Amino acid sequence: MQQPTSVNPATSATPPASRKIALVLGATGGIGNAMAQKLLQRGWEVRALHRRAAQTAAADSSGIDWRQGDAMQQADVAAAAEGAAIIVHAVNPPGYRNWGQLVLPMIDNSIAAARVSGARIILPGTVYNYGADAFPDLSESSPQNPVTRKGAIRVQMEQRLRSAAQAGVRSLVVRAGDFFGPHMANAWLSQGMLKPGQPVTAVTYPGKRGIGHQWAYLPDVAETMMQLVEREEALAAFDTFHMQGHWDADGTRMVGAIGRAAGRADLKVKSFPWWLLPALAPFVPVMREMREMAYLWRQPLRMNNRRLLKVLGSEPHTGWDQAMHSTLAGMGCIKE
Repeated sequence: MQQPTSVNPATSATPPASRKIALVLGATGGIGNAMAQKLLQRGWEVRALHRRAAQTAAADSSGIDWRQGDAMQQADVAAAAEGAAIIVHAVNPPGYRNWGQLVLPMIDNSIAAARVSGARIILPGTVYNYGADAFPDLSESSPQNPVTRKGAIRVQMEQRLRSAAQAGVRSLVVRAGDFFGPHMANAWLSQGMLKPGQPVTAVTYPGKRGIGHQWAYLPDVAETMMQLVEREEALAAFDTFHMQGHWDADGTRMVGAIGRAAGRADLKVKSFPWWLLPALAPFVPVMREMREMAYLWRQPLRMNNRRLLKVLGSEPHTGWDQAMHSTLAGMGCIKE
């Protein structure tokens, strides 16, 4: 199924330029938190929806306006989005549980809220949308024929945004590689490769040497989203951009960056125990998700950022060593 990259922007209603209110759904997660911080730095008023808003606000001094509510409740999302210019949809079910039942209703609620407020929805995209027929080089128009349950749901999310754009609900999808960063808990680096809170003595690498893999540093992804938001006039009602991020051509650059940041020139590299996942998958949701994404480590796939460069001129990019030092410090694996 061929995926066009945009919908005519003439169908959308652009919000007043002076309105700098953003609603972030999933602000306690990796990309949601990174985006919230970027928005605050740019002088935006940032609201965040949380089921335990009072407790979260008491522990947070960033300036986020925490609103009591649930992303599964349309009225809660609509109330929090009142007057907002953008809705960052970075929310996922905790622990990957009940994806099929929760993910699509949540995007529907964001669409409904955006229809009333006039906000543009910002969605962090994934490579799960693609199957092997689109590999190894992915562009925004590559066919989306997913081979996994999770990928099929991600495709449906974007299809719903595309359909909503025909009725004036604007959205933006920024697709990047595997996330890493200082506040990313649900990621390969923190769940499968290293042990958070412990000194780095070894790294468990999921891929094979010689197989390329694409990574994305969270602050770079958030900065890219912000720069695109600030170029509203260049965006279609539904628009998609790919990031190049951090390309590891043979599986050694990520490991090398970890070793340098940890001060371990003798860093041991262990193979990921894929053989163990079938036994654990029925009982441990994260293992089931890892097993489903195994195909992404068996062959190289790379997104080009030509469309992004045409709009931004350059892609925000933090070097491997600086990005990894910040990441390991955030994970409690090294001291600042």
